[in-house]
Amino acid sequence: MRSIHFVLFILIPFLGNAQMNLQAVKEKAKKSMEVKSVSSLSNEDIVSGLKEALKVGIEKAGSKASSIDGFNKNENIRIPFPHEAKRMEDKLRMIGMGARVDSFELALNRAAEIASREAAPLFIQAIKNMSVNDGLTLLKGNDDAATNFLKKNTSSSLYEVFKPIVENALRKVKVTQYWTPLASRYNKIPLTTKVNPDLEDYTTKKAMEGLFTLLAQEEKKIREEPAARVSNILQKVFSE
Repeated sequence: MRSIHFVLFILIPFLGNAQMNLQAVKEKAKKSMEVKSVSSLSNEDIVSGLKEALKVGIEKAGSKASSIDGFNKNENIRIPFPHEAKRMEDKLRMIGMGARVDSFELALNRAAEIASREAAPLFIQAIKNMSVNDGLTLLKGNDDAATNFLKKNTSSSLYEVFKPIVENALRKVKVTQYWTPLASRYNKIPLTTKVNPDLEDYTTKKAMEGLFTLLAQEEKKIREEPAARVSNILQKVFSE
């Protein structure tokens, strides 16, 4: 009996280590297969797939954003009162002008929705012009890796072409007719510092942020859901 106990004492740690080693081998083999599978794609294929994902994503994002309440009823992208005028908003609400503040915020969001109707072609052109040297890194990155890459590399140029569209949208919703009474009333409050934010700049940046947020959501879908891969290149790249 003592001999059996001794043998078990020797074997149990060995068997435990063997099981751990076997698991490690399985994990290594799995990773090797994944790398081998992805390596069958050329960098050109991967880049084409990533750009197609962004193209499909921004078309869907633009459609969502440009619908009625696409911005206004989506808490993830809704445009609030300008942050630098937060004190102004609080004081105006305190003196009973909350409804006018809400109307002003609605106008900002309506402008973003109108502008978003023309956003997709601008984003698609930026996607086409985007230079990607290492597609594999983006493909194997986070769920929003391609979106973040686009944002980092094209935001400045997108801002320049998108801002005039937002300015036109702000004129359509007559945002100044909502802002002017607010600013005028606030400036009459004793001991207040006048606030006059650049509404065109603010709305343009917020609208772009919203579109990038929606685009990231669409990219995640394409990575995770086969049904979202609506073209051959998307199936080829993201099914690997």
